[in-house]
Amino acid sequence: MAEFRALLFAPFSSVVDTGFWHELSRRKLDVYALDDKPKPLNGSYANRDPAGLPSRLSVDYDAFERLPSGCNCVSHGTLLNMNTPDAFKSADKSQLLNDAGKRIWESITSGDAVKNPGVLNQFLLLSFADLKKYHFLYWFAFPALCPEEPIVANEAQSLDSVLSVPQMGLLQSGWDTLCTTNDQNFFLVSYESDSDVRVAPLRDWEAFTKDHSRFFVGFSDPCTLEKNPGWPLRNYLVLLAHIWKGKFDSIDVLCYRDRTLQGVRSSSHSLVLKVKLPTLPSDGNLKCVGWEKNKKQKLGPRIVDLSSSMDPSRLAESAVDLNLKLMRWRIIPNIDLDLVAGTKCLLLGSGTLGCNVARCLMGWGVRTITLVDNSRVSYSNPVRQSLFVFDDCVEGGKPKGQAAAEALQKIFPGINASGLTLSIPMPGHSVSSAEGEMERVKKSVKKLEELIDAHDAIFLLMDTRESRWLPTVIASAKRKLVINCALGFDTFLVMRHGVRADSAEKASASGGESRIPGSDLGCYFCNDVVAPGDSTKDRTLDQQCTVSRPGMSMMAGALAVELLVSVLQHPQKGAACGDTTAREAHLEAEFESALGLVPHQIRGFLSRFYSVMPASLAFDKCTACSELILSKYLNDGFDFLLKAFNSPTFLEELTGLDRLLADTVDDEIWALSDEEDSDVN
Repeated sequence: MAEFRALLFAPFSSVVDTGFWHELSRRKLDVYALDDKPKPLNGSYANRDPAGLPSRLSVDYDAFERLPSGCNCVSHGTLLNMNTPDAFKSADKSQLLNDAGKRIWESITSGDAVKNPGVLNQFLLLSFADLKKYHFLYWFAFPALCPEEPIVANEAQSLDSVLSVPQMGLLQSGWDTLCTTNDQNFFLVSYESDSDVRVAPLRDWEAFTKDHSRFFVGFSDPCTLEKNPGWPLRNYLVLLAHIWKGKFDSIDVLCYRDRTLQGVRSSSHSLVLKVKLPTLPSDGNLKCVGWEKNKKQKLGPRIVDLSSSMDPSRLAESAVDLNLKLMRWRIIPNIDLDLVAGTKCLLLGSGTLGCNVARCLMGWGVRTITLVDNSRVSYSNPVRQSLFVFDDCVEGGKPKGQAAAEALQKIFPGINASGLTLSIPMPGHSVSSAEGEMERVKKSVKKLEELIDAHDAIFLLMDTRESRWLPTVIASAKRKLVINCALGFDTFLVMRHGVRADSAEKASASGGESRIPGSDLGCYFCNDVVAPGDSTKDRTLDQQCTVSRPGMSMMAGALAVELLVSVLQHPQKGAACGDTTAREAHLEAEFESALGLVPHQIRGFLSRFYSVMPASLAFDKCTACSELILSKYLNDGFDFLLKAFNSPTFLEELTGLDRLLADTVDDEIWALSDEEDSDVN
């Protein structure tokens, strides 16, 4: 009789695909947040590795969703991703392993393991993901139940010393068929003669053992050692000892290995063992082992650092939105970050306000920003305009839009930033009848129309009031969301223009007693009683430049972006009502947007460190957004615009402002005239 010796099993070695860590990062940020409850995973192993490789259990990028395909054997896992490194270190490793062992034992005693033997192959993955540094701390466990006494077996034989060549061929065919039913982890093999080899799933064991006297209990063996079986056999033997208690003292085990060498498939290197079935305690109190050793062959976790191996652009792509996604974890779980990221923003003006608005938009995750300006970077700009540096000023200066876009791409290569030079035609600035001049203005108007068409939000960030007129008209006609921002010396205005509604939308809109529907909110020009004119004519240098306290543009630019995002998060978007309640009531108002109030205007007074949030109705004689102006623009197009450019009084006469002015006291007119008004209405 062959001598029985203690049987040693080759443990699993974990192999984690880089894509798994990327997917875990995405799920941690977008799905799990602070949820550290166990999550299901799927791993796999194979029985066809060449000699010299360790027994490998692989986890890849689709471990969260799909089962491994083909002849890979499935291993069901549990992910325990901790929120802090301390939680990872303090987790009770012994308890986690014992709990997993209890689940396996329960599946054995309930009979589930016979119906679905894959439950015998389980693993745990304890992890902590440092998503700032892209370091991942992890530790695998492969739970294995241990009887009180060591499992013993005789010395292993190669399969070709037990089965004939025809029998091994039939075995391969039977196992291939079993693979199509996903029963290849654990199975039964009978070999009555050279022409009678049958392979059956484990669930057929009662009839199989009754009908066949010569059989193996088989399993797909990931081990490549010549004398030792792989780790999956451990729980398999405990299952067999439970179901065959008193029926068999020992069994023949087939450690099936399916290897291809030099294009020839062979299973002759598979092992055959005669194993004594272990005695199990009546209370089922079995010890459980299985924590994986690290690279130093000591029990302990491993760490993987992906920061150096990842493409810097991809690192930036996944890291730039980290702050936003962390906000969503605890503070504003219902915020729609994808909506913000997908909003295409057009910035008309790339100076002090444009630079700060662009930077803040990037902070909110906006991915498409187009910057427009008609000037170049000068030596006075970089200290106030945050996207420019000294080198942008030399040799006449780079075009501002282009320089600002290049700066954004240096900050974050994944952004779709573009800059262009464009002069915006303005009312009161006459256009020469010369063919070249007329064609240039037509092209400018057409380009501006195309830009506004291609973007979702339009920021008006120019130096002069009249330069805001044409974009306001076009954006109003196209029903685009406009955010207007203007500076005085120590005052600023941030406002959203009303987004015009069609008749059906107007019928359903209601603002209540103190709220103006978004479709009825006024634009930048609705408070004017004069048409925009040439504000740079006969003005000194300080009047032609935007002279303001240095902090003004940062505050106003940030508020302009925050107003846009608040509008986007409101259920009604651009149709959100403008609140007209008193300042004190704003502090107690209920929020309809995930981010709070959505005002119409924010007017700041820096000398008093004070701000107010008024709301005003659209003016039916407005020179930019009234129905008359919009219909003229839509019907007459460039001919209408040309009249506004060439005649300083055309818009006033068209809207009836001239008649309104004729009935107004001269002193009141001069108090609101273009000559005295700052850029803040």
